[in-house]
Amino acid sequence: MTAPGQTRTTPADAPAAPPGPSTDWSLPALLDVITDAAPDRTMLVWEDVRRTYAEVRDRTRRLGAFLRGRGLGAHQERAELERWECGQSPVAILLSNCPEYLEAMIGAYRARAVPFNVNHHYNADEVGALLAAVGAEAVVYHRRLGPLLAAATSLEGRVLLDVDDGSGVAPLTGSTPYEQALAGVSDAEVDALPTASPDDLYLVCTGGTTGKPKGVLWRQGDVYVAAMGGFEGATADRIAALVAVPGGPGGPRSRGGVWFAVPPLMHGAAQWTAFAGLALGVTLVLHDDKTPFDAGAILALAAREGVTMMTIVGDAYARPLVEELQARSHDLAALTSLSTGGATTSAALKHAFLELVPHLTIVDGYGASETGGMAFGASTRGSETRQFTLGPGGAVLSADRSRFLGTDEAEIGWTARTGRVPLGYLDDEDRTVQTFPIVDGRRITVPGDRARYEADGSGRIVMLGRDSMVVNTGGEKVFVEEVEEALRRHPDVLDALVVGRPSERFGQEVVALVQLRPGAALSPAEVREYAARSVARFKAPRAVLVCETIGRHATGKADYTWARKAALDAVPAT
Repeated sequence: MTAPGQTRTTPADAPAAPPGPSTDWSLPALLDVITDAAPDRTMLVWEDVRRTYAEVRDRTRRLGAFLRGRGLGAHQERAELERWECGQSPVAILLSNCPEYLEAMIGAYRARAVPFNVNHHYNADEVGALLAAVGAEAVVYHRRLGPLLAAATSLEGRVLLDVDDGSGVAPLTGSTPYEQALAGVSDAEVDALPTASPDDLYLVCTGGTTGKPKGVLWRQGDVYVAAMGGFEGATADRIAALVAVPGGPGGPRSRGGVWFAVPPLMHGAAQWTAFAGLALGVTLVLHDDKTPFDAGAILALAAREGVTMMTIVGDAYARPLVEELQARSHDLAALTSLSTGGATTSAALKHAFLELVPHLTIVDGYGASETGGMAFGASTRGSETRQFTLGPGGAVLSADRSRFLGTDEAEIGWTARTGRVPLGYLDDEDRTVQTFPIVDGRRITVPGDRARYEADGSGRIVMLGRDSMVVNTGGEKVFVEEVEEALRRHPDVLDALVVGRPSERFGQEVVALVQLRPGAALSPAEVREYAARSVARFKAPRAVLVCETIGRHATGKADYTWARKAALDAVPAT
């Protein structure tokens, strides 16, 4: 699923495009235009830290100069490389949410290095494997994560920058404190920074829901349009016009308002939300994600900052937020948009949210690290939908991947995107060719999700789910997300995942993992019968395991590796 908040490629109030070719943008150049338009506007809010666009520009330039002085940058230009090759110095970001996370990314871009996300919940072996696979030349890390980093890999020859997180953990030997690095560069070094190119890379490492991380390589000029709210023909004047507010630049609030990226920035969807907001000159609110998700604290922060748009990841975030709103009052008068992506948000929870906050619009975003924002669906009170409207470049590919389907064709196909798509997977030619094939003479991206067009000819699509998660049982295909949605509607079910397991009779059988509300009790047969009320009986789980908690990653995405293992202990539902 895509970054929450990515609902359209071109902002609704973007000035009309002038004639002529599109203008590509590097992310540093884009942010410089925004900063020139509103230098004194608050850019980042985190706990008691508030930094303006001008302050962040100065800090990221200094960080870029520091990295440049340590030999990091672009070693080969894009034209000299295959599309799965990097050519720039990789900088690992091992941080929880904080202003320095985005500063480290932007500072690396200014040095023409390429930052990448590292999950701070990984164990040492996982961190070490990722840093080795990407070839990290530098690491920016929170001090409390220093021991993890030291246990993960040899640090010899790598540039280390430590961010003081108040943990009391000493920095690693040879590491430079982040603030010291900024203070230690000269104005001459800052002035000597290279000019970033739209061909410079944006790299996001994604494990999805099923496998080890893959590095997705985007041109910055493409990811801005495809995933960060950018638009074709974006000139400096047009970008600045979106940022301006009555009274001129520097106002306390931008036209875009105040955005709250709730998911961890180590998740690509949260990064896209952040950069999409910054590309509009919004004030971006972050919270410290090193502690467990606290719905009360999230909503209190949203109320305090007058948040206008908030992003979440599926039911894992939506359920505790709904329960908090049912238990206590929070002033969300300013909140007009709740964007969700990365995982499914069930219809029941969206309905509950709209009843509790009647003026809200809930926007489901669909896409993937390999596509950017592809489609969206908006629900309001009294008008709720599960359908998605395709954005520019969005399409449905035939089942055999040979052609694009027409909107009047009922075939179940594959979601696809044309136009602004990634270059490929880092150092993986075979997967690059498989996921980014040539169809009808165009290079496209096929993320692996199944969908079909609505029968009404509207061109809207119905998402069916990830093909790798389809259960083939007795000759029938079951899309697990449909069954999960049915189970989560039960009043006693807090969460549910569905997977397949081997079956002598059916080849595979549908298995449900369910987490019940405290004090509730459901038998496997009751779970199966409830599901069978809203899905075909062959889709209802034939085995059920009641779990204390459902396995999910820190981002809120389902952990289907955990689910497949747990499913082996499920009890027959007959």
